[in-house]
Amino acid sequence: MSTSVRVAKSTDAVPERVHAQLRNLVEGLASRRRLHHVNLAVASADGGAHWAGAAGPERGTGPAVDPEAPFFIASITKRFIAALVLQAHERGELDLDASVSACLPASVTTGLHVRGGVDRTPQITIRHLASHTSGLPDFFERRRGGTSLYRRLRAGQDTSWSFEDVVEITRTQQRPHFDPQDLAARSQLARYSDTGFQLLIRILEEATSTPFPTLIADRIASPLGLTRTWHPASEPPAGAAPALPLHAGRRPVAVDGVIASSNDLFSTTRDLLAFERALVAGTPFRDPATRHLLTERRNRLRNIPVLRYGLGTMTFSVNRLAAPGREPLTLVGHSGSTGTWLFTCPELGVHVAGTVDQTQAQSLPFRVMVRCLRIWAGGVGPS
Repeated sequence: MSTSVRVAKSTDAVPERVHAQLRNLVEGLASRRRLHHVNLAVASADGGAHWAGAAGPERGTGPAVDPEAPFFIASITKRFIAALVLQAHERGELDLDASVSACLPASVTTGLHVRGGVDRTPQITIRHLASHTSGLPDFFERRRGGTSLYRRLRAGQDTSWSFEDVVEITRTQQRPHFDPQDLAARSQLARYSDTGFQLLIRILEEATSTPFPTLIADRIASPLGLTRTWHPASEPPAGAAPALPLHAGRRPVAVDGVIASSNDLFSTTRDLLAFERALVAGTPFRDPATRHLLTERRNRLRNIPVLRYGLGTMTFSVNRLAAPGREPLTLVGHSGSTGTWLFTCPELGVHVAGTVDQTQAQSLPFRVMVRCLRIWAGGVGPS
């Protein structure tokens, strides 16, 4: 299958050698047997250097290859949720150390976290949920009497669920992994849990008396000029191109129910880079220093041990042997299970965003980003 490559933008600050290598990177990825297309954007922290490109089949029935095409960003949305939580904290709408039992009705919280015969749900705080230190299971994972949602998604099987389903699955079909952690201790046990962020969304809605899609639009997208970012329950912005479809290998899959139920957003690499640049600068907050709460702790995730986690924020350490110049580098941001990524490398002053839109591609983003860093550092350098 022949591959088409389109570069939307390559500023003069990007040397021709770097441009060619990034173009070759996306073309090589899209030609892989188990991938259909790839979108990639790289930008310096000051915005002076920017490159965006996409590659995919030269002919196809879906949306055309376009670096500016919107796509389902999956768990990158957790960065948006964390930003909303910190905004609400600044406004006095919620307290990071408040118990979830004080934020949600008893019909939701009772019996969510029962361990050793004791309901420990009242010990769980908003900070626990945002940092994956509550011990709550992930409703996407294995449950009694049913196939995990991860397995169904990997197979391209559509399904849907409600918030009430998440609560019921957590309460009756799964078990907590550990007690809510002592957040005053030096370190904590942490385990990735989508359940915690579904609870955070409901807490935000209760605290602000505002639906989550409206919070995204009014408090994040509009103030930051993100004109191609929206929630699945909202109408796409006027003039937005069709979102890129998910694929299982090279087979397109329709999982509209999963997308609608997930509460995860659609966006473009351009909007994501703008959001990341603003978040790193603290722009969404009244006090820019609030941004430091995102990385106030960096606990290793027990179910993804290569990652450490703060508040809605992943930290990935690039192996010295893989890093450009053999110097230690870190990537701070978030990825999604469908092969999406949005990270900053502080040492190089560079932001990286992209997608491969696959139903199973959790680890690929990190390999792609390391290659990007090596190309960028070799020609553009720190900003």
